[in-house]
Amino acid sequence: MINILYEDNHLLVVEKKVGVLSQSDGSNTPDMLTILKKYIKEKYNKPGNVYLGLVHRLDKDVGGIMVFAKTSKAARRLSETIRNREFKKTYLAVCKGIIESNGKYQDYLKRLEYRSVVSNSKEGKLAVLEYKVLKVINNNTLVKINLETGRYHQIRVQFSYHNHPLLGDEKYGSKGKYKIALFAYKLEFTHPTTKEKMSFELLPQEGYFNVFTPYV
Repeated sequence: MINILYEDNHLLVVEKKVGVLSQSDGSNTPDMLTILKKYIKEKYNKPGNVYLGLVHRLDKDVGGIMVFAKTSKAARRLSETIRNREFKKTYLAVCKGIIESNGKYQDYLKRLEYRSVVSNSKEGKLAVLEYKVLKVINNNTLVKINLETGRYHQIRVQFSYHNHPLLGDEKYGSKGKYKIALFAYKLEFTHPTTKEKMSFELLPQEGYFNVFTPYV
């Protein structure tokens, strides 16, 4: 069942579940674009192909809020807000080790096929995020992350580089009992047509992080 947070003629704001791709990779794994196009086609009895624009992504094993554009104009304008850093994304994550205080990471990242690495300014793109410590338990830290740029695997790479990999992150940390401890819980942006300030929040279900409750 699709958890729809908001819908109008221009936008569709939904929750992506863990294990679902943002868009198809050619495998048989479920993906949000296909699922939502089918939903629109059936709900509105639309003939032919359904347009739905993907303006940002979440990794397969990360859950949280996503917004999709129902028109090409909305997709273009949302993409522009992302480029201008006017599209605000906030995450919750559990990191290995104790982080003593709030902070900010600024690194240059370079993409290498299916992963990213911290590089120098000549080879990489600037990646910036701020984080706030919410809770420490069992030598792990729950943080709230404001993502200022949207680089490939940015949060995972930067926290790993700074010696606090996300729990369950096999690619940049170590194999864990659970999935990656990362959740996209808040989106803020300007509506592409009405210019209204939009804000959506969704806390993960109890047990998502396994050792933390409440989350904020």
